[in-house]
Amino acid sequence: MSNIVLKGQYSVWFVRSVFYTLGEVTSMVLFSVLGQVLQPFSASIKYRFIHYWARFCVLWLRWTCGVHYRVHGREHIDPKQAGLILARHESTWETFAFQAIFPQQTFVLKRELLKVPFFGWGLSLLEPIAIDRGSGRQAIKQVVEKGTDRLDRGIWVVVFPEGTRMPPGEAGKIKPGAAMLATKAQKPVYLVGHNAGQCWPKGRFVKRPGVIDVYISPPMDVTGKSVSEINQLTEEWLHSHSAIDLISEEGEVP
Repeated sequence: MSNIVLKGQYSVWFVRSVFYTLGEVTSMVLFSVLGQVLQPFSASIKYRFIHYWARFCVLWLRWTCGVHYRVHGREHIDPKQAGLILARHESTWETFAFQAIFPQQTFVLKRELLKVPFFGWGLSLLEPIAIDRGSGRQAIKQVVEKGTDRLDRGIWVVVFPEGTRMPPGEAGKIKPGAAMLATKAQKPVYLVGHNAGQCWPKGRFVKRPGVIDVYISPPMDVTGKSVSEINQLTEEWLHSHSAIDLISEEGEVP
């Protein structure tokens, strides 16, 4: 493919990404401001409102940038019991899409994100588990205690055990906090791999059209399993269900 064609294709992707960003930012301001009225209400009411912003972003990304997704293993999800989601983190995409795939949920995230104007206001409605990464053992303790509390209340918890966004095909070290939460809470654990970084790379403004494949494992029973055993199973699943290049121009939102 000639450089002229490549530059023209990239220009189209750039323009489409501009339209996506305008819609994302405008809707974020609207939802975050209106959502503050719901602060006195229950977690489920706040979630039902703010999660529509995430669902809008997923659809808007499809319409503007041509990024579709398909889910493998959706039948494994048991909506009757809150579960712990240990997922690959490659992009911003999964923080939106998981809210369209799984029941009511919250995330383990950096405390600094809650200070971001508008975005942080919306995040607060999800009752996230906000930690100070520099606090070491105290951060892990917060993940375990607050994560168990959310799960006992019927709220699913999403943890990215590699700790940060990773480029496609690059493996990160699995941190112990998620597995410690799993052994403490004794709830079903779902391992989720995907290739979102191929369409929406870390730190990149331009989104590539294509299909993101999401792989959900059967629920893992952690009874009798050690932290190291859970980490090993997590590492094997994430690394074998994430570095798959399935970019195409076709796909559908299930």
